[in-house]
Order: sequence, then C-alpha cells, then structure tokens
Amino acid sequence: MMSGNERNCRCLYVIENNKKLEISTTARLSVAPMMDWTDRHCRYFHRLMSRSALLYTEMVTAPALVRGGALHLLDHDPAEHPVAVQLGGSDPDELAEATRLCCAAGYDEVNLNVGCPSDRVQSGAFGAVLMKSPGLVGDCLAAMRAVSSVEVTVKCRIGVDDQEPREVLPAFLETVAATGVSRVIIHARKAWLQGLSPKENRDVPPLDYALVAEMKRAFPVMHVSVNGGISTLAEAQSLLAMGLDGVMIGRAAYHDPAAILLGADEDLFGLPGRKTARQVAEEMRPYIARHLAAGGRLHNVTRHMLGLFAGAPGARAWRRVLSEGAAGQGAGLEVLDAALAALPRAA
Repeated sequence: MMSGNERNCRCLYVIENNKKLEISTTARLSVAPMMDWTDRHCRYFHRLMSRSALLYTEMVTAPALVRGGALHLLDHDPAEHPVAVQLGGSDPDELAEATRLCCAAGYDEVNLNVGCPSDRVQSGAFGAVLMKSPGLVGDCLAAMRAVSSVEVTVKCRIGVDDQEPREVLPAFLETVAATGVSRVIIHARKAWLQGLSPKENRDVPPLDYALVAEMKRAFPVMHVSVNGGISTLAEAQSLLAMGLDGVMIGRAAYHDPAAILLGADEDLFGLPGRKTARQVAEEMRPYIARHLAAGGRLHNVTRHMLGLFAGAPGARAWRRVLSEGAAGQGAGLEVLDAALAALPRAA
C-alpha cells in the first residue's frame, strides 16, 4: 500500500493479488461512519471480511482533537487500511489543524461531515446544518485541502428542511468542486433539522436515488457515491449500474456484516477468496487476545460481532452466549469458544 505524494494526485493504492486499486476504486463500496458503532474494533472485524471496501471512523469533532487533545480518537490498527476519518466541525482553521493531525495519524482520507442531523451537531453548527451555508463549506474544504497529504472528501444530504434538492444540491456540488474536492458521498434523503429525530431522519424522508444519479451525470468528473437505505449487495450493484461510482452502506453492514462484506470482494471488486463467517470469528481470536492482554474488556470487541451469523442456523444462540458472557468481569476467549460451540458445525 502506498500513497501518492504529489499534491495534484492525493491517491491511495491498495495492491491486491497484483492488482492496483486506487482509493476511488475501493470507494466502490464503503461502510458508513456510524457513531458508537464503527470504532476501531468494528473496523478490524469488518476488514477481515473485505480486503477492499473502504472503512470509515465514527465522526470525530475537530474541537475534540484541536482543543481537547483527544488524539486517542485517531488510534487505529494498520490492518484497517484503506480507512478514512470523518471530521465534524465548521471552523476552517480548526478543521485544517484537525486534518494535519489525521494525516499524521496515517489515515488514507479525511472526510467532512455535512450530513448528520443530530441535536449535538446542530448546536455546534456543523453536520447537516452546513447544507445551509455552502460558502462556509467551501472555505472549510479549501482549508483542509491546503494542508492535507491525502484526499479530502465530503458527505452530505440532498438538502435540509424546506430546501428544494434539485436547486440546492447542484449549487452545493458546484461549490465543492470549486475547492478541488472530487469525491462526494450523498445521503439520498433530505434532513429535517426540526420535527424529526436523528433516527427518523434515517428512515422517514423519502429516498431519491434518481437525483443522486442525475448529479453524477451533471458532474461527470466527480466521483459520486450514494448512501441511504441500501441493505443488500444486489441493491448496491443496481445502483452502480445506474452510473454511480460507489455505494456506502451503513446499518445493514453492521447488523448483517456477512451478507454485505463476505461477498463484496468477489462480487464488486472481482477478487477471489471469499471466507465463511466461522473463519472470520476464528480470525478474531488473536486480535481479541491482544485487546484483553492490554486490559480491554471482551464486550468492547464482541458487541460488534453479534450479527455475524444473522439469518443462519444457531444465530440466536450465538448472540445470546456472546452478549451474556462477554459482559462478565474477566470474560475471555472461552466465551467466544462457547458461542461458536452453540452453532451447528456447518455454520
């Protein structure tokens, strides 16, 4: 794996079976940044299932890094690459400094959050509320790119509140493109900042995949990924067939990771070597052992593994043994062994 040093390149390459995949290719499938879910343990687990999919951190706020000194939020395992960090913030200078820290930590991409509708980000004047201030977004992205040694990207909504997406989204993307940012992830729903909870904002506003596809045609040089409501690889393939460059999957990749990630390398990247869910569980053992030896708790890791056998025989027993046993003080690998023993051998 190597990163281009030229300012006009900003490319990451993943060498896989003698094939060179640019990061824009790995972004063909990405796992969405999700608060309290896509931490470093989750990302390591997901990487065992797909060597190529692009993984994202939880959103990390620029103030936490720059003012709070919370650099531990950037910790990650080298095995996670290609991995991107998502930043939240609205101050260009602060975002620039946070970007420097992210690059120094070794991330392959720095993404600006312009899509989260939670009360927390609204009160901090960032996230989806920034859709109302495209000029400020442009200033933030320009400041980030000026100091970044890796690609800077943006994740946004099609609009917020009473905005008309067909009017505001093209104008927003024009502003983004003018900064030199050439890759965007568009959540194909509006965000309602008042009247809907963050959870409702993930389901209630209608999806408009066709509009996102129109944006790809309007901005052919831009790498456009779509996010929102995608629950299977077949759906991902149908969206890619519409001319989109990438698909970002969130909750489905977390709750049923085997269905999304175990077949991704073969189906979307043309790479052999599909694993079984049981193989992945076994391959987590050394990582879990290192985590426990460092003083970590089993639950920190295994809470992300509960959906590994979703829909398979024995899945309920797997979840029960793992969730009940991992929470105990001093719980160790014997809990993972017991959970695996509760599955049929064919699982």
